[in-house]
This record gives sequence, structure tokens and C-alpha cells, in this order.
Amino acid sequence: MTSSFNPLRGWQVSRDAISMVGRDLLRPECILAEPDGTLWTADARGGVMRIAADGTQTLIAQQSESESASAPATQSAEQLVLGKTLPNGLAFDREGNIVIANFGTDAIELMARDGASRTLHNSIDGAPLGKTNFVLTDSRGRIWFTVTTRQVPWTRSINEKTADGYVGLIDTNGIRIVADHFVGTNEVRLDAKEEWLYVVETNARRISRLRVADDGSLSGREIFGPRDLGGFPDGFAFDAHGNLWITLILNEKLIALTPEGDVLTLLDDGNPEAFARYESHYANGTTTPQLMGACRGTLAPMMASVTFGGPDLRTVYLGSLAGTSLASFRSPVAGLPLSHWRTA
Repeated sequence: MTSSFNPLRGWQVSRDAISMVGRDLLRPECILAEPDGTLWTADARGGVMRIAADGTQTLIAQQSESESASAPATQSAEQLVLGKTLPNGLAFDREGNIVIANFGTDAIELMARDGASRTLHNSIDGAPLGKTNFVLTDSRGRIWFTVTTRQVPWTRSINEKTADGYVGLIDTNGIRIVADHFVGTNEVRLDAKEEWLYVVETNARRISRLRVADDGSLSGREIFGPRDLGGFPDGFAFDAHGNLWITLILNEKLIALTPEGDVLTLLDDGNPEAFARYESHYANGTTTPQLMGACRGTLAPMMASVTFGGPDLRTVYLGSLAGTSLASFRSPVAGLPLSHWRTA
């Protein structure tokens, strides 16, 4: 432990201070926040939900560029989830369009704010991308993306703990893999100077990081923090102090890794008995969706992501796989602004 000041040491989220934002959301796994207070959440109906600062909601469905942006969606939520599109990770490009890692189509897509969408990439080196999970844009406009696994079906990778996930990069030179052999690649984040890329390895229960070269190549891979976080990290975000806020899905916890690598528990909404059962099956490679479902918390069920917003970047929003609204609270420290915020 360190004696240096850190605004998170000794602080935890008070349940009484949590408010819920949005309504009737469907799988709001990823959240984007804009300086004017607008929120955008991934939506399993096949697009994004726009939540204005006054609370007004608009579901923007993905449509091919040849379709009318005002045409109503014709598929039910269940058909979309079980069939094709399932937006997961979101990021803004320099023009304000939304880059989507689509967990349903296994593609990286680009959606205008009116819903007009096109596929950027669905293959690499002549092979399918795999199970696309997350996207991140940097200050140069490059797109970093993750693929959780190449296994089909992808759920095999959970019990088999397959190290076939990777990080890819899309820039003016095209698309390429820049780091491979991760165990359940999930979200990625850059530090304030964009010198290190941090990678969630959900099924290895750890955070890794790699040094970023000027050309986007990665090197010096190392584990950041504990080798086992005691749960399954899913989403994360930096604050301005350098703490890395992390959601532990199934544990239903929000933790932080300090710059020194210490773990701080900020919020615990878990069911210890259900999680213990899941861990036992995970060790034996026998997990099931039912075991996962039993672990759900009450605030952000299947807690999947954390986003800083508000004009001062001190409002925190929690995304989830099973929630219908966003848990929100105030932080004692501002979040690290993402590339779209710095250029807004």
C-alpha cells in the first residue's frame, strides 16, 4: 500500500446515492457520454438508444445505407438477438459517427446518427474476424478493436479458457492484428498519454497491458495488478488520477486498481453463494447460462461496463447485460476524457 493521496482510498459508493437513468433499455452493455449530457447505449434491438440530457429517449435502429433512416424496425428484439445484429462495444469516430463491435454479426461496423450503417470489416487475412467485442478510437482517429475468441460457438471459450482472443487495429494502412493469444479479450483502454494499451482478459481474470509504438505496434506485454482479480473483469475506465475502474461481471462488483496496483472495492452488489457455485463449475469447465443468471445483482445486473460523464466527468454510469436502466452516481474524481471528449 502507498501513503500518497488517492481520492478513492477510503471511499465507496453509497447505495442511497445511486439513481437510475433511462428506462426500458435492452442489454445496455456499453455507454458513450457526450459533454452536453447525451448518452448512447448499445441496444439489443439492433442499434443504440440515445438518451438526451432531459431524459428523452430515441431508439436508433441500424439500417443499410440504402434504407430510409426513418423506416421502422421490422424485427422483434428476440429475432435480432438470436439472428443477426447485437451491438456490443461502441466508440465515436472523428465525425461523430458510432463505430460498433457487433457481437451478432461478428463485424466492425459504422453507424451514422440516423441509423445508416455499413460494415467496415468482417474478415482479416482472409478469415472471419471472430467474436468481435469492443472498439476504441484514439486521438489519431485509429480504431482499436477486440475479438474475444475465434471458437464457434464462442461460448466454448469460457469453459475451455481458450487463449485465442486478439487485439486488432484499423488505420490508414488497413486492418491488422497487433496482439494475440488473450484469454477472453474484452474491453481495451489507453492511458492518458496513449503510451500503454490496457486489455481485459475476462476468462483469465486479469488485466494485461502493452506498450504502444508510434506505428500502433504493441510490445512488452505484462500483467497489471494481481494475476487473479478474484472475479471476471468485463469493462473498465481510467479516472484522472490514474485509477482503473473495473466491473467484475458475475461478482457484480465495481473495483479500482490504483496506479500502484492495489485493489479497492468501490461497490459490491453480488450474491456470494451463487458466485461460489459458478466459480466451482468454472474451475471444472462446466459452466452454464443458468449459473451465470443466478449471479445477477440488483443495481446493474451482469455489470459489464463503466463510463464517466456529466460536464465535469464525475458522473459514473454502469452498463449491464441484463439491466433495463443505468445505475448512476457521483465520483470524488473525474474520469479520464476519451478522444471524442478532448476534441469536442
